[in-house]
Amino acid sequence: MKPHPQRKSPRLKGYDYTSDGAYFVTICTQERYLLFGNVVNSEMRHDSLGALARHHWLDLPNHFDTVELDYFVVMPNHFHGIVVINNYLYEKVETGLTPTTNPIVGDAPVRPTKTKYPTLGLIIGSFKAAVTREARKQNIFTGKIWQRNYHDHIIRDEDDLNRLRQYVVYNPAKWEEDRFYRETNL
Repeated sequence: MKPHPQRKSPRLKGYDYTSDGAYFVTICTQERYLLFGNVVNSEMRHDSLGALARHHWLDLPNHFDTVELDYFVVMPNHFHGIVVINNYLYEKVETGLTPTTNPIVGDAPVRPTKTKYPTLGLIIGSFKAAVTREARKQNIFTGKIWQRNYHDHIIRDEDDLNRLRQYVVYNPAKWEEDRFYRETNL
């Protein structure tokens, strides 16, 4: 009997996903179904599930002291967002440390060893779970909402950040050119 092949992780091998920095994430719906609304005249119009996804994204900093949110967009069948993990937020309260560099491009001070920081995966998993749980609770959608994983990109510098911000802002206007584009669910 042949063993099942192991899935390869899309995460960067050896990278610490609790590290201070900005991350661009893309999360797709299951089978890329159009679940979150429609693009009309280059503007995203959320339905109730899209509004729920937006709400839970904006709620992340209330659950993770180290999370700041940047640009994001909920599209009909996927989500793009820039999340900043900024351990200074936690360390400043716990240790009195203050930031000396930009967390997007700079180094973090030495962390207290007893503190456990959330990974990017935990943050994204919590977001996906909250949307799913609330959708079921409100009987908005009872099926599987999200694909199993997500795509991430570690933002390396200010130019990279600005390029991705533009991508997010103009994503609804370029919906018909988007690689996730589809007119209807099949």
